[in-house]
Amino acid sequence: MLKARWTLWPRLQLLRRCSYTSVGQPREANLEIHDPLQASALNEKCILVDENDKAIGAASKADCHRVHPETGDVKLHRAFSVFLFNSQGDMLVQRRSVHKITFPDTYTNACCSHPLHDIEQERQESNALGIRLAAQRRLNFELGIPTHEIQPEHFHFLTRIHYANTGDGVWGEHEIDYILFLQKDVTLKPNANEVSEVRYVKRQKIDDAIAKLDAPLTPWFDLILHHRLKQWWDNLHRLKQFEDLHNIHRF
Repeated sequence: MLKARWTLWPRLQLLRRCSYTSVGQPREANLEIHDPLQASALNEKCILVDENDKAIGAASKADCHRVHPETGDVKLHRAFSVFLFNSQGDMLVQRRSVHKITFPDTYTNACCSHPLHDIEQERQESNALGIRLAAQRRLNFELGIPTHEIQPEHFHFLTRIHYANTGDGVWGEHEIDYILFLQKDVTLKPNANEVSEVRYVKRQKIDDAIAKLDAPLTPWFDLILHHRLKQWWDNLHRLKQFEDLHNIHRF
């Protein structure tokens, strides 16, 4: 099964290279070839921010993830990454579905998404409440976790990371990413349109587990894994001392 899925990766990349017009024209995303549910979600509006994470407007997910064909720029917007651990301290890793438009069929942390400008409550900034509510919504949508199991106060907001990645040259990322930790035993019922696989990984086996994966990591997961994750993971019961809520880290 894993070998069969691995053979999809080169073909998937070829399909993605064909998802824009390139013969005599600027590269332009063609949503018609993509999964209709994923394409429809690109109409949702993200929160545009400046480099200090000050909200400056809104733009569709499509506009926020398109790589400018001439400059290579991607609009900076607000996002979050949830790292979910069970009561034994094992971390949940998910494999993004092949239907995803940005970074399909890649491994990543439990949930990575955006607060929406369309949802007033998710624009709240005090104590990162809007981010927490968005995380609750997306964990329910992607992994089927009942919302009563993941209340906003359950999330531990650690810090923010500013990163960019141009992906396949058509769809990329440029985010100020809020890092949320959650340690809780939860009920999982993954949404197949979003997630193709979930697994829990033990701290002492993370390097070996990553080395054996048969698909790449998302750029944000790879970045956090190599710069901060292991230290945070080793201190799940005393995360307070690692909070840095005022600075935005750039690696």
